[in-house]
Amino acid sequence: MSDKITHECGIAMVRLKQPLQYYQEKYGNPLWGFTKLYLLMEKQHNRGQDGAGVACVKMGMPAGEPFMFRERCVKANPLDKIFKNLLGDYHKQVDRGTIHPEFAHTVKQQFDFGGEVLLGHLRYGTSGGYNISSCHPFFRRSPWPTRNLALCGNFNLTNTSELNENLISMGQHPIFATDTQALLEKIGFYLDEEHTNIYRHLRDVEKLPGKEISEQISRELDLTRVFKQAGEQWDGGYVLAGAIGNGDAFVARDPSGIRPCFYFENDEVIAFASERAPLMTVFDLDLADVEEVPRGHVMVVKNDGTLTSSAFQPEMPRQSCTFERIYFSRGNDIDIYRERKALGAKLADQVIEAVDHDWGHSVFSFIPNTAEVAYYGMVSALRERRRTEVKDEILRASSAGELTEDKLDDLILRNWPRAEKVVSKDIKLRTFIGQENLRNQLASHVYDITYGSVEAGRDNLVCVDDSIVRGTTLRKSILRILTRLNPRKIVIVSTAPQIRYPDCYGIDMSEIGKFIAFEAAIELLKKTGQTEVLTDVYRACVEAVKTGEAVNHVKKVYDRFTPEEISAQISRIVYPQNVDWAGEVEVIYQTVENLHAAVPNHSGDWFFTGDFPTPRAYRVIYQAYINYSEKSDRRSY
Repeated sequence: MSDKITHECGIAMVRLKQPLQYYQEKYGNPLWGFTKLYLLMEKQHNRGQDGAGVACVKMGMPAGEPFMFRERCVKANPLDKIFKNLLGDYHKQVDRGTIHPEFAHTVKQQFDFGGEVLLGHLRYGTSGGYNISSCHPFFRRSPWPTRNLALCGNFNLTNTSELNENLISMGQHPIFATDTQALLEKIGFYLDEEHTNIYRHLRDVEKLPGKEISEQISRELDLTRVFKQAGEQWDGGYVLAGAIGNGDAFVARDPSGIRPCFYFENDEVIAFASERAPLMTVFDLDLADVEEVPRGHVMVVKNDGTLTSSAFQPEMPRQSCTFERIYFSRGNDIDIYRERKALGAKLADQVIEAVDHDWGHSVFSFIPNTAEVAYYGMVSALRERRRTEVKDEILRASSAGELTEDKLDDLILRNWPRAEKVVSKDIKLRTFIGQENLRNQLASHVYDITYGSVEAGRDNLVCVDDSIVRGTTLRKSILRILTRLNPRKIVIVSTAPQIRYPDCYGIDMSEIGKFIAFEAAIELLKKTGQTEVLTDVYRACVEAVKTGEAVNHVKKVYDRFTPEEISAQISRIVYPQNVDWAGEVEVIYQTVENLHAAVPNHSGDWFFTGDFPTPRAYRVIYQAYINYSEKSDRRSY
């Protein structure tokens, strides 16, 4: 992906089911669980590089001893810094003799993260800034263990302001900082209610003494009931993970399954992660060992190690985010790998048409690195298509008596789809991470080309990208770099369809005016004298904000043109300026129909189609269009 977008954060949880001494005796490492948490987070580092945070709950600590801990970092390479610092402290204590690893109780006493419940978060900031106060996990503290709450998540809500207003109506004074804070206070409120109700019953009815009350509250605390109350008004895509001070832990997923989460359990550990493959790798599991967290469910691990799964919101039709499959999740998950290959294969017909069946003068490549698997799928489909053509031509020439050695050489040896690594990254830097004002400068240095891989003036150059969102890096850097090879034609192929609408569930694409598909549609409306559509849509959006109507009026901006017409306009927009090259540029997008065929079990396509899975999301598209029309740069959600 050439453009900067921020998206899906990552979560990880490790809940040990045995005492630390067990892992010391079996694996020679009392920090076995802590190490697994690090590996789960490292295997998901693609999900967040703006910040990282970890939390720990130590179970059964004596009164007066701390039992919950947190470490966060928003500096460069935050994950490495956190674990390097924590393990550095651990080894210093080992050297001083305050910790003896062979006696695991010394680890639990002296090392902050020598506990049974371990929580990790990788942050991609979509709002709330990039300072430490916006970094997960968030904490809510109390002297009562069952009222302490650590919370992190991979989510965006469409109705944070509504939730804050609800907190105010309860008598709270929320700080309008982030949606995480709103969720923390909402869950915390009902956690307090749950705690207080149990406490009063035990004190006034059961007449239990104080110490027994605390232990009984811990046993009776019902996090499912807490989530049924707290989550009643949540609207958006989310996976929330957290821990209570008594050792209870939870993971909750939205009712549409927009955000991903997986888990597994055995006699030693229960573990959760945003992606399936890291669990398989870190714990050496088979595919069947890892299960998906059910949508609309909260999975609760009680402090006795019992795992339950209960619905806290009614399930909605599955609308899992397709961007996970196209781009964001790592491609070593077998299903994602197959889907990305299928996405590339589905582009074969459009690519063949774009190069006019000129197999002998076409070079196929990809723009690193996330498009590589789709590229393999495309090249495989092209070669299969070419084999069929060759077979048919051989049979035709043979029956016509025209099959000569030269003919065979021409068919078999000279016109085979040619794959080259034309574009490469010469440093390890993902250009979409750079801040807006630096990104274009970075891209020209990050990407390099293989000189001589394309025959100048004769070859078509086809490059696969996973998606084209704003087109900024494409027009200002990538295409300018590719023109140095002097191809006859450059074809940029997006495995994703045209991104037309904001995503309020995770991808930070709130400004509709920055989408290149929207820009192209606007230019076409102006060229064809249909600008009254823009005014009509603005009025409809203003009215819909008042009425709460759930209809996407912004579709009218695109409806006057075919996807091919919009792609052609995009090709004109991105054409490189002020370069010594006069070839042709064509931009090809995946069709929505082929997307669904390639990714059949993940239908969340609202950024392409404008069909949002939850009703409050339509207010986001209205506000995004109003902001564009009024030239406002405020967020639409």
